[in-house]
Amino acid sequence: MLYKLDGGIDHILVDEAQDTSPAQWQVIEHLAREFTAGEGTRPSAQRTIFVVGDKKQSIYSFQGADPREFDRLRDEFAARLAQTAAPLQTVAMEHSFRSSPAVLELVDATFEGLEDSGFAPEQSHKAFRAAMPGRVDLWPPVTSSPEPEAHDWYDPLDQLGSDAPAMVLARTVADAIAAMIGTPLPDESGAGARPITPGDILVLVQRRSEMFHEIIRACKARGVPVAGADRLKVAAELAVRDLAALLSFLAIPEDSLSLATALRSPLFGWDEGALFDLAHGRTQRYLWAELRDRAAEFPATLAVLDDLRAQADYLRPFELIERVLTRHDGRRRLLARLGPEAEDGIDALLAQAMAYEQDTVDSLTGFLVWLETDDLEIKRQMGGAGDRIRVMTVHGAKGLEAPVVILPDTARRQPRQDRQIAPGAVPLWRTTRPEAPQVQRHADEAAQAADAAERDRLLYVAMTRARQWLIVAAAGELGNDGQSWHDKVRTGLERLGAGVLDCPTGAGLRHGFGVWPDAATQAAEPDGMPPVPAIPAFLSAPAPEPPAIDAPLSPSDLGGAKALPGDASAEEDAAKRRGRQLHLLLEHLPGAPEANWPDLAGQLLAIGADAASGAELADLVAEASAVLRAPALAPVLAADALAEVAITAPLPSLRNRRIHGVIDRLLVTPDRVLAADFKSNAVVPARPGDTPEGLLRQMGAYAEALAQIYPGRRIETALIWTRTATLMPLPHDLVTAALQRTPPP
Repeated sequence: MLYKLDGGIDHILVDEAQDTSPAQWQVIEHLAREFTAGEGTRPSAQRTIFVVGDKKQSIYSFQGADPREFDRLRDEFAARLAQTAAPLQTVAMEHSFRSSPAVLELVDATFEGLEDSGFAPEQSHKAFRAAMPGRVDLWPPVTSSPEPEAHDWYDPLDQLGSDAPAMVLARTVADAIAAMIGTPLPDESGAGARPITPGDILVLVQRRSEMFHEIIRACKARGVPVAGADRLKVAAELAVRDLAALLSFLAIPEDSLSLATALRSPLFGWDEGALFDLAHGRTQRYLWAELRDRAAEFPATLAVLDDLRAQADYLRPFELIERVLTRHDGRRRLLARLGPEAEDGIDALLAQAMAYEQDTVDSLTGFLVWLETDDLEIKRQMGGAGDRIRVMTVHGAKGLEAPVVILPDTARRQPRQDRQIAPGAVPLWRTTRPEAPQVQRHADEAAQAADAAERDRLLYVAMTRARQWLIVAAAGELGNDGQSWHDKVRTGLERLGAGVLDCPTGAGLRHGFGVWPDAATQAAEPDGMPPVPAIPAFLSAPAPEPPAIDAPLSPSDLGGAKALPGDASAEEDAAKRRGRQLHLLLEHLPGAPEANWPDLAGQLLAIGADAASGAELADLVAEASAVLRAPALAPVLAADALAEVAITAPLPSLRNRRIHGVIDRLLVTPDRVLAADFKSNAVVPARPGDTPEGLLRQMGAYAEALAQIYPGRRIETALIWTRTATLMPLPHDLVTAALQRTPPP
């Protein structure tokens, strides 16, 4: 395998190398080992290793990333390549192509002296956009009120109150964002400005805490477009829970709680009073029975539920959900109540339904059980959130940027204490601190130092997401050790000599660069999308009923007698049955040897409504055999004649009504087409003019249809009378006149 790799790989490129785990580096080492092992299979080929990474952005230790591996592999590759003609070249990229000098100056000042976290003194930043104005604001922290708000005894204890510092700061951030939109944002040169739009603002937090969700909620309450959470659990989404409640009711109509949940959801839009009136004091045990008894009061609701219940046993889960969303306007109702971000959860539920149907036999109950046990989490692509505020974690924002970045979650963070195994060369089960051995204490101290270094790098990533305006805020206690993000940024601002600023939470600090204009001098940048045209009215209107299409006519049902007066004594059902039996034999026996006709006939008529045996079977075989042996019938029974030929065409003689029939035998030659039908009448006419009217109309319909299919050929029709084993050609004018006598359908 190494020989094949040596002959197939010329270049190795590693991106985001600071996030590469030791196990992944081993793969790269094995692939690159042959690069320095000798001449290789192709000595003339130029082979390269290209690695790009920034230790200051190594923030994925929970995925195994270790920035120390970056240095180790760099030194190891340098030692290996030193023996070759192409030694390792180390290139430092000093320029930042994103941020304003104001942001970069604060970054250098904040991480001054933090070499252990990966910030070397010689790696200061240079702004590529050196003239771009920028500013950094530090708001004072929001602390607990000395007189907390009184709460009722029944308030939940696991939720923050409205006076909690995190909740107060979340509302303050939402107010500041609302006031910020429309204010000027300078361009790269500082000569012009445009209004700030919601898509320019990125809010970054360390974790998805109560403040994270409250910021989204507060922005929505102020009518500010917000993209919602960057990650969502499908089963926890309100839209998904509403749809799941409706599906649960459809699976078990006695599930009154699910029905009540569905009625109160946007899918039906009931208010609390209407639901209480239905449920309280009901005479039926189940809510569905009570609703059904009062159907006259809720016709719209019953129409939807009756339709879905009628389809629940036949449609797949995906089809049933799509029926709710499309036919019954569920998607529009959910998005109108819950906002456009609910669409992610709805689409994820549909995708889950598709995945479920691919893995198992689909059933509604099975899908609901599968949905409850599956803990699916999806990640929104926040880079394409449109002109909406993005609220996400710093880890999720890696690779993104925004003109305005707000960091509200910079208060003290307790170090992780969830490790049960002490890290180190020898894994140890963790004991309490007083009883811990020295090796565990050293391992704990090393782990805490690594966590602190990674928190510093996480702050670096958060700060460098800002292009022009960085706002830092905090809620709660900062601690006394100066290790909170807020304290670190404040120290950096003080080193830069930042000025005092009147902030929404009190007296803060600001460091600026360039001139920030007081008003916009140009319109907001277009997003490159053309204006959305008005929705045509037909898209929201029900589709019209399709025009009625006349059913095709059967040539044998065009009216007129089918038998001569002498056949009146025969029972009609028995005559039709005998005709079907003979047709079946005459369709299949011609292709078999004559000696096998009796056995094959017995097999053909062994089962079914037309089964025959004994004397009846022998009589049928005798009549069919006489037809097949008749010399006059040999041409229409030959191998080149077609049997049981379906034909359909609109006929002008029938006012363009379409006919659809089956011709028993069809003989097609270059100049002639002959259509023949078997007839098992007991009384056979002596001449064509005595043929019953219904049979003449049938053959006339075949003749007119065949004339359209085979233009330029002579069309002939004939009847094969099985009782006499004779072929009766029918004059063309005779059948055409009979067809024209057909009364209007």
